[in-house]
Amino acid sequence: MQVRGSDDTLEFADKFRNYSKEDGHQYRNLENKKFVLRRKSKVYERVEKFSVIRSMSAVERADVVLIVIDATEGVTEQDTKVAGIAHDEGKGCIFIVNKWDLIEKDNKTLGNYTKEIREKFPFMMYAPVLFVSALTNQRMNKILETVDYVASEHAKRVSTSALNDVIGEAVMLNQPPSDKGRRLKIYYGSQTGTKPPKFTLFINDKQLTHFSYQRYLENKIRENFGFEGTSVQFEYREKNKRR
Repeated sequence: MQVRGSDDTLEFADKFRNYSKEDGHQYRNLENKKFVLRRKSKVYERVEKFSVIRSMSAVERADVVLIVIDATEGVTEQDTKVAGIAHDEGKGCIFIVNKWDLIEKDNKTLGNYTKEIREKFPFMMYAPVLFVSALTNQRMNKILETVDYVASEHAKRVSTSALNDVIGEAVMLNQPPSDKGRRLKIYYGSQTGTKPPKFTLFINDKQLTHFSYQRYLENKIRENFGFEGTSVQFEYREKNKRR
């Protein structure tokens, strides 16, 4: 396991190791498995920069990244950097809000905190958010369950027929964009990759594609197939044209 950061991060990592052993999970050699734990550093800017560089290397070796946020401090600039790296690398991602036991709560606290994370990371709406306490062991057992789930979603593959049923229905409900009398045509699609899931759509003209419609298709795919905890990538190919 790649762990760097403040003392409370190391405490969290130790608790996570203990839970993995007690639960019988094979996470002992985590450098070669699925995870990287990363939290912000509380030291000087130079060390912080070096820490982010090392995090980039650790993220490259991971399948699932746990982004640990200190509940008493909220989302920091470095948390945002590390999350962005994990997202750009197409890793499975989970937000872990630690020290939840130190927060004064009412019936709106959890919802408000989740909303804040979603607002700070609008590009990672797919990532689950867990509220835990390494000190009291609150919900620590949920981490392993969520990691396994996200890892399976990250590696999920769907059939071409099922995918095209969803695409066909999506097109019927909301027609693709058009420009100057020409409309985008989606002939068919297929899943061409995993970790992260990648979908290739065969179309008539790449110039007619639009981000908003791609987001619409992504939402429809997620509604039908899940892919929670992982980004989804799209590639467009013009039919009868080579890449």
